[in-house]
Amino acid sequence: MDALRRPKRSAALDAIMMPVWILLSSVSGLKAEDDGMEELATEKEAEESHRQDSVNLLTFILLLTLTILTIWLFKHRRVRFLHETGLAMIYGLLVGVILRYGIPATSYHNKTPPSCSLKEGPASTLLLNVSGKFFEYTLKGEINSREIHNVEQNDMLRKVTFDPEVFFNILLPPIIFHAGYSLKKRHFFRNLGSIITYAFLGTAISCFVIGNLMYGVVKLMQAVGQLTDKFYYTDCLFFGAIISATDPVTVLAIFNELHADGDLYALLFGESVMNDAVAIVLSSSIVAYQPSGANTHMFDASAFFKSVGVFLGIFSGSFLMGAATGVVTALVTKFTKLHCFPLLETALFFLMSWSTFLLAEACGFTGVVAVLFCGITQAHYTYNNLSEESTKRTKQLFEALHFLAENFIFSYMGLALFTFQNHIFSPIFILGAFMAIFIGRALNIYPLSFLLNLGRRHKIKGNFQHMMMFAGLRGAMAFALAIRDTATYARQMMFTTTLLIVFFTVWVFGGGTTPMLSWLHIRVDVDPDQDQQPCGDSFQVLQGDGSQAEGQSKTKQESAWLFRLWYTFDHNYLKPILTHSGPPLTTTLPSYCGPLASCLTSPQAYENHEQLRDPDTDLIRNDADLTFTFGDTSITANGASGGGADAAGGSGWSANGKRSGSTSEEALERELDSREQELLSRGTRLVFPIEDHV
Repeated sequence: MDALRRPKRSAALDAIMMPVWILLSSVSGLKAEDDGMEELATEKEAEESHRQDSVNLLTFILLLTLTILTIWLFKHRRVRFLHETGLAMIYGLLVGVILRYGIPATSYHNKTPPSCSLKEGPASTLLLNVSGKFFEYTLKGEINSREIHNVEQNDMLRKVTFDPEVFFNILLPPIIFHAGYSLKKRHFFRNLGSIITYAFLGTAISCFVIGNLMYGVVKLMQAVGQLTDKFYYTDCLFFGAIISATDPVTVLAIFNELHADGDLYALLFGESVMNDAVAIVLSSSIVAYQPSGANTHMFDASAFFKSVGVFLGIFSGSFLMGAATGVVTALVTKFTKLHCFPLLETALFFLMSWSTFLLAEACGFTGVVAVLFCGITQAHYTYNNLSEESTKRTKQLFEALHFLAENFIFSYMGLALFTFQNHIFSPIFILGAFMAIFIGRALNIYPLSFLLNLGRRHKIKGNFQHMMMFAGLRGAMAFALAIRDTATYARQMMFTTTLLIVFFTVWVFGGGTTPMLSWLHIRVDVDPDQDQQPCGDSFQVLQGDGSQAEGQSKTKQESAWLFRLWYTFDHNYLKPILTHSGPPLTTTLPSYCGPLASCLTSPQAYENHEQLRDPDTDLIRNDADLTFTFGDTSITANGASGGGADAAGGSGWSANGKRSGSTSEEALERELDSREQELLSRGTRLVFPIEDHV
């Protein structure tokens, strides 16, 4: 019935509608075909991008491979004029030249790009509505106006330019952690006071000297018309902070090969490790300097003290976070049986150590400081809980990661000299920077060494000071801090200058290390286990009025007792709580803490009470044999009595690390008290040991 009621369509209407339907079908087919072609083009573009990324990574792997093979050749031929880092930079430079000038310049367009004016900087993303479809475009960065049509080469150079966060989150953590984990504690802690002085006070002096000198250079550039954009005093201080980060990796590697003086090695290594941490926190504090008022680059007392507070807060917070992570790892490895599964133990150790850096950065602290002290804590406590297999694995793992990351960074430095598209080469600024870093280094090393020698019995000799001055190379940390922000004219000029300074110091100073050691008559081929410099602790027995004792300052004695108290606290409480080493807590804690002591004490501490060895007895005392002399009687700390002791009946005390009742510190104190009373009754006075180093 409905069909009967429907009006009958005429043949004329069908003839009119037929072309319309055919046209619509054609349009739909074309649209579907266009969509298919667009998807195919997208897939091809993604595949091409993936291939280009693979080529870029392969380039760096081949660079590292070539560097390793050349290093082997140099070591085989005993070539020391060029270190592996300098070699990696040369290979990076060669590849950078090929990428920059060896690829033909092709262009996708020849039209002038549309222009627009923005009151603020460009947004990081751009959302466009094209025919009802929304497309998101990401800002890749600024390109050089002279190469605006060379789109393909710009894209290729941009891909080999890594995100700065890659350096901070992936490459820097293993380098810094390895520095703390492989620390040679004996010489480091023997020179701890001097190292802290150079690292904190010396870096601050260097920062402000370089910053003020560079501000004068900037004013000179402004006067001669060489400054084309803004360059503030705070920018100069920031440059002083990042360029004060020393990295004498070349010098230290040669020191290791030649077995140079251990104390000089400790001073240079300790200063560079601590100095990196101070430099990054100092640069963050300068960035946080924001005076109130219209002119935000003038001196403001409140903003200055706020920056000082930021420095102290960031450094102390990072230190506590790194130490806390190390303590947590030590407790986990102690109270679990992960040592039965070395692979899991190594994996957990690796993840906990690396996460320290990321945790500190996420909390607003500095990951470099946190991971450094995490490494020191892990080496001091967690290392004692690991299985024998895991101790070897962790050492080798972080050593390999440190080697690869460091050489990767130096290779990238050479590459970046040609692939970075916003270099600003200013001859006046570059020459001024070279002069400023030498003056800043000199005002750091020589005055502080003079002041430190006033309180040291074992002086920092003049040839040591000259070597420390010579070894102030710049490296990975200065580069990473400079590349982290290259958005402004001032930061781009700093980055270019930092690159050139790193090249010069690594090639010239690093290559001249061996001749400098010979010229300065610094000892080499020194066995650190037999190096008996007069810098350890010793007891002195003085007859008569004791004039020699009067020459020893009260400050030294207080310093010695301070370190002695720390060692006692660490040995009796921290080591037993966090490791399987140390005396059982049931013997060191008060009796009312018995249940807690039993819970925290490891069963191994009871089983191996007399076999467990404390490797840190040399942190307070010298590794050489220590002889405590009482008139005609001597107590030798290597377990054997001196000649006087034999004459007196052979009584002696062994300090070789065996934890028995006769070798405890209380027994030593009782022995000393009785000997002192005996000597005092004969008119002889006992002088307690004093630290050689502040």
